[in-house]
Amino acid sequence: MNKVIEGAAYVLGNDIDTDQIIPAEHLVYSLSDPEERKHYGEFALSGVPADRAGLPEGNIPFTESGRSESKYSIIVGGKNFGCGSSREHAPACMEIAGVRAVIAESYARIFYRNSVDGGFFIPFECAARLVEEIKTGDDLMIDLNANTVTNRSRKKTYDLKSLGEVIEIIEAGNIFEYARKMGMMPSASDGPQ
Repeated sequence: MNKVIEGAAYVLGNDIDTDQIIPAEHLVYSLSDPEERKHYGEFALSGVPADRAGLPEGNIPFTESGRSESKYSIIVGGKNFGCGSSREHAPACMEIAGVRAVIAESYARIFYRNSVDGGFFIPFECAARLVEEIKTGDDLMIDLNANTVTNRSRKKTYDLKSLGEVIEIIEAGNIFEYARKMGMMPSASDGPQ
């Protein structure tokens, strides 16, 4: 697993809910169909209202019109990121759009578990209020070994909370691969049981 994640930041505020991450009207596409799957990336974070305080200055869209991948690969959020419904489509659409990590002050528990269990992206926590320190478009580098994020645009480094045992699931790829690795489930090469 790559121990460094680099990319441009996309900054949001508090209480970004799953309906803002992927609005319900876009849940009509199949996640297993490669062409339909792209629509989830196209509509990722499209439900954040333009007048919401959490939207980046200048109402910058997360993905450009007609594109399924964003130029922003690291989301920076405030408190209670991923609140709302428990839909797995929310972290999935962010991964499809190219998100590799989210750094928030805190998460809704189910969203956090869905992100880790599905292997969609790495959800980091930071005690510092990064939404006031980082701007959309800033160049970030996350060092998994040091548990830090460096804002290379502003030459400032912040400590991230340790991922603890969650890192093992992330390194395995998802909860099922972790269970296979730990002998809790048969591996695909074991054949039918």
